Amino acid sequence: MPAASGYWRGRSELRADLRSSAGVVLALALAGVPAGLLWWWLGPRADFRVTADGPVPTGTVSPELLVADDAVLALILAGVGLLAGSAAWMLRRRRGVATVLALALGGLLTGVVAWQLGELLGAGPTEAQLGDVGAVVTTSLTLGSPPALALAPFTALVAYVAAVLYAPDDGLGRTDPEVTTSEAAGSAVS
Repeated sequence: MPAASGYWRGRSELRADLRSSAGVVLALALAGVPAGLLWWWLGPRADFRVTADGPVPTGTVSPELLVADDAVLALILAGVGLLAGSAAWMLRRRRGVATVLALALGGLLTGVVAWQLGELLGAGPTEAQLGDVGAVVTTSLTLGSPPALALAPFTALVAYVAAVLYAPDDGLGRTDPEVTTSEAAGSAVS
């Protein structure tokens, strides 16, 4: 089958890619669930014992505790983005503008889902728990820097665009959907 033209065909190409691109967005949104679980599992938190005078740390509390939550989520999202961009390049038959848009939107959804799930699972102590003298409570898992959510779409696009730069032809390895198999067979014979 001959390679597709390197020129963008506009809206017709976007419509043809819409279904598979919606799948990329959905897959990346669902990838936010394991990313959020991983953040909840790896995110550093501190334990405090509730006393009559207030919470007292049970061990040494790192001064980087609040920043570490953001850093762990940022690294997880960067890894997910790199994997998503590389997978989108290697696994997709149709490459182009719709895939780039799907990676950007899906990567953003990955970050939002991971953030919300991590904060839901890593909620801080309630007022009742803080009032229970002798109880041990754990600090909450919070995202203090929302721009960290941009790392998944950014790294996904970096991985995808890096592959585009090294594509051997202008068609990005796509096959032209407008060429029928009989035309392809006829051109292979001649």
